[in-house]
Amino acid sequence: MQLHWHRDDLRVADNLALTTATDRTDERGPVAPVFVFDDDVLAHGSSNRVAFMLDALAHLRDEYRDRGSELLVRHGDPREVLPELATELGAESVTWAEGYSGLATERDAAVRQRLDEVDVAHESVTDALHHEPGSITTNDGEPYSVYSYFWKKWRDRPKADPVDAPDADALVDTDDLPDTEPLPTLADLGFDEPTADIQPAGTDAARERLTAFCDGPIYDYEERRDYPADGCTSRLSAALKWGTIGVREVYEETAAAADFAESESDRQSVREFQSQLAWREFYHHVLFFNPEVVSANYREYEHPIAWRDDPDELRAWKDGETGYPIVDAGMRQLREEGFVHNRVRMIVASFLTKDLLVDWREGYAHFREYLVDHDTANDNGGWQWAASTGTDAQPYFRIFNPMTQGERYDPDAEYITRYVPELRDADPSLIHGWHEASEIQRKEAAPEYPRPIVDHGDRRGQALSMFKSARGE
Repeated sequence: MQLHWHRDDLRVADNLALTTATDRTDERGPVAPVFVFDDDVLAHGSSNRVAFMLDALAHLRDEYRDRGSELLVRHGDPREVLPELATELGAESVTWAEGYSGLATERDAAVRQRLDEVDVAHESVTDALHHEPGSITTNDGEPYSVYSYFWKKWRDRPKADPVDAPDADALVDTDDLPDTEPLPTLADLGFDEPTADIQPAGTDAARERLTAFCDGPIYDYEERRDYPADGCTSRLSAALKWGTIGVREVYEETAAAADFAESESDRQSVREFQSQLAWREFYHHVLFFNPEVVSANYREYEHPIAWRDDPDELRAWKDGETGYPIVDAGMRQLREEGFVHNRVRMIVASFLTKDLLVDWREGYAHFREYLVDHDTANDNGGWQWAASTGTDAQPYFRIFNPMTQGERYDPDAEYITRYVPELRDADPSLIHGWHEASEIQRKEAAPEYPRPIVDHGDRRGQALSMFKSARGE
């Protein structure tokens, strides 16, 4: 018998680590799948993410039951649970998919040591990425800190094909397994019910989103992906974070879309989406080689950045009450859906760090609390990019103007008014000129919507001075 330890790979199809085990059943016997609720991981959880995870686990359990097997559920420290379960079942080996955060690598090293102590073989497999950290480097063998060079090599490397889900006979029959614990509720795990409208989890739901995207929107992706009202994005970020769909399956579908493209511009649009998949892997490589970036600036300045500490302004940002419509729409979408459109993520991050002059770590922590698709590598990379402290970051002197960003990417204020109902009766020109509107205009158009809490021009100047001082200028 063998064990497969599920973590962020909550699927049976296109799961390389699971396939690694099921391919050697002749040598080591069938595979029993297990998921361990780890308190060290749950300590970093949130209601939104754990709710999605539980939904994904319920679908995963059904996949195994359809094959006459069962997902074993345990709660505890994997360093204790896995050796004990392997010993109880007489399992010869344990497989799992590699993790790349500091917490994952430390935990996995400890699990390997404990399995060695009870003479149980183990193997971890690169599954969440096409190309593992260290496989794409500079000519000097160093990890990349500039995305464009990483992308060129990532794009040109062959991509593995998806692997099939295991047959029923490769899995341990339910009758040969011990009783499994039921899936816990959110309350059992110490979380409240989410107030956000969480999208469905599971492989079927992910495949439906992927198919719908590749059937049309992917061909407009390059031109329209920055327009949040268009819906021209895949919405696969949570599925990729939790592994309810495999990266090889996603890439294969996009490659097929490129083959069916009717023009070079359509094919270029597909490549633009594929470049976003490469961004995801780039940030995982950065985190693997620089685990300290979770709490420390990647880019060093001569002096500490003099971030401001204004609880009222921070609270207004979190609540979507800044008086900058596109910013407030994004923050309310985060609260209502556990998701924010990518262009809007950049806008709200720039506003926090360059208009409110607040440390990026505050924004990262808030997003971690609400985002269903929170991924340490990608969220950290995005926040440090916006704050001009990360790899290949936005230069400190390029500061998003939230009003022109709103006017450019949401010209009819469709996205804004979807999430800021106070402005639904206001003309788009007034919405985009809210910072210049008179008090009378504001009261007549949207009396319940706040005036801007800061002046963008003034704060832009302060941000430039703050970064120049940090640079020693």
